[in-house]
Amino acid sequence: MYKKAEQLNQIYEAGLVAVIRAENAEKAIRITEAIKKGGLNNIEITMTVPGAVDVIKKLTNEFKDEVLIGAGSVLDSETARACILAGAEYIVSPTIDEETIKLCNRYNKIVIPGAMSVNEVKYAMELGTDIVKVFPASLFGPKIIKSIKGPIPQANLMPTGGVDLDNVVEYLDAGSFAVGAGSSITKGAKEDNYQKVTEDTKRFIEKIKNAR
Repeated sequence: MYKKAEQLNQIYEAGLVAVIRAENAEKAIRITEAIKKGGLNNIEITMTVPGAVDVIKKLTNEFKDEVLIGAGSVLDSETARACILAGAEYIVSPTIDEETIKLCNRYNKIVIPGAMSVNEVKYAMELGTDIVKVFPASLFGPKIIKSIKGPIPQANLMPTGGVDLDNVVEYLDAGSFAVGAGSSITKGAKEDNYQKVTEDTKRFIEKIKNAR
């Protein structure tokens, strides 16, 4: 119970989860190492990474309690269970899947389903979610966070998709619990420039720190 509360607090305090998509397992691991070097310990390995479950297992073994590793783009409870067995501490989905939410609650793991409308956010909360991923946030921008928080101020929202250094402060000012950022942090890896990944991570952290 306390471990989960501490993990949720870690996500909130950082205000950021790095979403990793990569063309192979080796690159995903190198991106994770670069992000950790930049000072961020909240990492989401998406299921679109080849061998993603094995990557999660390797990273959780390597970093132990240093990094909070989660699984992203999880579409069903079977995949969620495999990720949890591999060491994932939280499960992120692009949609609301009731069985996945039930499974995560059963094993006391953080679950972050995707939603876009007020109705979907309300439904996700009723199912027992910890954070609701507002996705794809790029469709509406920061204003959707404020709009949802109007009638549901108690919702913990994490916009993902299109979050970058130019708008992250707006998302936080609108009431976001945290943000999820992918290519805006990891783009340097496309040219094998992992130092850029580290530097961009630091820039995000600094922006969020100053905003809060």
